[in-house]
Amino acid sequence: MPNPTAAMLVIGDEILSGRTRDANMYHLAGKLTEAGIDLKEVRVVSDDHAAIVAAVNALRGAYGTVFTSGGIGPTHDDITADAVADAFGVGIDVREDARAVMEAHYRRQGTEMNAARLRMARIPDGAALIDNPVSAAPGFSLRNVHVMAGVPAIFEAMVESVLPTLTGGAPVLSRTVRVERAEGDVAGPLGAFVRAHPELSFGSYPFNRDGVYGVNIVVRGQDAAALDAVADALVAELGGVAA
Repeated sequence: MPNPTAAMLVIGDEILSGRTRDANMYHLAGKLTEAGIDLKEVRVVSDDHAAIVAAVNALRGAYGTVFTSGGIGPTHDDITADAVADAFGVGIDVREDARAVMEAHYRRQGTEMNAARLRMARIPDGAALIDNPVSAAPGFSLRNVHVMAGVPAIFEAMVESVLPTLTGGAPVLSRTVRVERAEGDVAGPLGAFVRAHPELSFGSYPFNRDGVYGVNIVVRGQDAAALDAVADALVAELGGVAA
């Protein structure tokens, strides 16, 4: 039975301009692999309301779960919550439970709960809050879409809150065979392995380290014994070292 599927929507002009390097995709991909959920697509869109609405609707219809990152802060360009509400055709307003969490946080800090911060308590109708133990401002889940902050520490904490609520499949395992031969030399034999093992996926990644040319062959699948057997067979066929 195939694993559940997921997609990620990264939101923000700062990502597309190159001012900020996205770390959240890397983190999420690893966590979903461990949980047996296949991350099938990642999109990056600007801080544009219509673009976010279109992307949310496309992804939520195509995959079992959608994670978004970015655009839920206190400033004018933080428009993700409104766009997600529009994508689902629901209203959005300050939620009292979200307000209470944030007021308590700012009271402990001795900080004013001003109008800008109150924007982060605006939650679409019908959504469940996602806990934010770092800065209190919550994310939210609306059906199969989980809306989270772009700040990596907060995003990672929110992922930890959401993952236990999802149904996963079998974790995807991998084995790597390092071969010090040119990729063109191993392509033919590797193709035979690909055809003989349709239940596994194979990747070929060339390297050049200290003048040594070679290729790392990565085999992925859910059956540890099958992976070990294929890795051993690749070593026997091509030489190299399995890891």
